Amino acid sequence: MKFRHIATCALLAAMSCTALAADENACATLVGTTHSTPSQGFQVREGEPVDLVSGARTIHGKLLVFGDSGVFRAYWQPDNSPEKYVLANAGVNAVRLISAPPQGTPAQNGQPGTSMEPQRVLSCPAL
Repeated sequence: MKFRHIATCALLAAMSCTALAADENACATLVGTTHSTPSQGFQVREGEPVDLVSGARTIHGKLLVFGDSGVFRAYWQPDNSPEKYVLANAGVNAVRLISAPPQGTPAQNGQPGTSMEPQRVLSCPAL
C-alpha cells in the first residue's frame, strides 16, 4: 500500500468523523414550512417561513435578508420575538444561530432567492 493511498484514506476517515460529529452536535434543524413534509428546504428571501425543529418541539419563524454591496446576510427571527439570529455557515448544510443586529439594508424582490437544504443547527438559542 502506498503512502498516498494511506494518506487519502486517513483524510477521508477524518472528514467522515467530522461530519458525524457535526450531526451529533446538532441541536435542531431549520426547515422550510411551505410544503407538508417536515424536512423541506427553503429559499433565502425576505419573509420566507422557516421553522426551528428540535425533537418534538417546533418554533415558527421567518427569514430576514439584508444586503450590502452584493453580499447577503440571512437572519432567522422567531415569531413574536424581536431577536434576530444570523445564520453563520458551519459546514455543509450546517449553521450556527448567533444573535446579532442586522447589517445592511433589507433585500428587495426576493433576493438572493438561493435554495437551501434543511440546515443542521449547531448552536441553538435558548427560546
